[in-house]
Amino acid sequence: MPLPWIVVFWPWLGALALLGVARARPAAWVNLCVSAVSLLLALLLLATPEGIQGWTRVDALNQVLVLLSAIIGMTTAVYSAGQIEAKGFDTLRLRAYHGAFQLFMGAQALALLADNMGVMWVAIEIATLASVTMVAVHGTRAAMEAAWKFFILCGVGIALALFGTVVLYLAAQPVAGHGDVGLSWAALRAVAARCDAGLLNLAFVFLLVGYGTKAGLVPLHFWLPDAEAEGPVSISAVLSGLLLNAALLALLRAKAVVGAHPGTLAPGPFMLALGLASVLLAGFCLWRRRDARRFFAWSSIQHMGLAAFAFGLGGPLGNLAGVLHLLGHSLSKSAVFFGIGLAARIKGSQQVAAIGGLVAGHPALGWSLVLAIALVAGMPPGVLFASEFLLVSEAVARLWWLALPLALGIFVAVAAKIDMLQRLCLGTPTPDAVVPGRLEVLTTLGPIWVHLALLLVLGMALPAGGAALLARAAEVLR
Repeated sequence: MPLPWIVVFWPWLGALALLGVARARPAAWVNLCVSAVSLLLALLLLATPEGIQGWTRVDALNQVLVLLSAIIGMTTAVYSAGQIEAKGFDTLRLRAYHGAFQLFMGAQALALLADNMGVMWVAIEIATLASVTMVAVHGTRAAMEAAWKFFILCGVGIALALFGTVVLYLAAQPVAGHGDVGLSWAALRAVAARCDAGLLNLAFVFLLVGYGTKAGLVPLHFWLPDAEAEGPVSISAVLSGLLLNAALLALLRAKAVVGAHPGTLAPGPFMLALGLASVLLAGFCLWRRRDARRFFAWSSIQHMGLAAFAFGLGGPLGNLAGVLHLLGHSLSKSAVFFGIGLAARIKGSQQVAAIGGLVAGHPALGWSLVLAIALVAGMPPGVLFASEFLLVSEAVARLWWLALPLALGIFVAVAAKIDMLQRLCLGTPTPDAVVPGRLEVLTTLGPIWVHLALLLVLGMALPAGGAALLARAAEVLR
């Protein structure tokens, strides 16, 4: 079996195994082992020759994103192992939680590795259903409402994406022929210049709306704050760090196909518009959030807007800024959610007013969260500072009139995050509701520190091989 399919099927086999584990501690260990092997497979994928094999493709872009997915999956499994007993799940919820997590990880890998646009659509739908299960696993009224909103809105989005997929296939059919070749992203890009321009335009509009919903872009974002605020912290980490990336990659594959036809409407301005709207709306909405996890969910919308703007700008530097931003956002936001999860457990609430003075009351957690929030705000020397600086510089050079509102949105969001950092981490400590166990603390701080180290390496000391890989990843989207 080719390695890309092993990367996909291994988590799914783990999901089946986890459905048979009825106790929290053994289930956590099995989940950890499955995630560790997935990380090893993602590392091996880096050595796999690039190219297309059946329904899958290996290129520099998905090699980077699969490795990112595996790293976050591993650190999330570590975090979950320390928290799972405190959740008090019954047997059914425990099995659903772990099984859905590994089902999601396999579907996420398939979405990233698929060359067939139909397979990619199916993979993103499986990942969505698994995510909905994890959001609803607490069974509270708020969690169920968030899960239904997630299911309904993203269900509409994926239906529109399916229609766009069908239209794109119909556009390519006269020149690419029937069967799998008409569904291959690579084959579609090769024949795009000979396809019907009107059908390509129509397909991209539906794919933009459909996958844009999954990516959390304004005005299609309404499900995201509820899903990331009400589900377990693990779902917040993988939603903001992984599902959004897969949906955006599907949109970028479509953009490359449509952009290869000289007679179509340029897809870049559409992504610029949605990206800028996301940055501006999320930046100002951050100032009105009183729930810590909901606040950082809105930050996910802002960062996906920045990535969409970068890819809409295009070119070597614009695409490189977008790739760097996806990496930085995924790593920093997951670290923040880990820290907020433990802080909410200690304080008995995720309301901002209930969490305060973490540096004084819990120094290790407090300072870790200070660094994580500073890096997700784009402070130097993290990789998000590098990506935002590159993005704004490129926007000034090419579209100066858009650089002004872009810089305004970034400034407003940064100010809101620094304000949130002060409210959560500095000042007088608020009362604690529980004393966390040593395992809970270690399994939270360890993943946060791993993510912080990676963010600093990407921002300051990226090895030459890593820089070359990222440059090749940006070239894939040209």
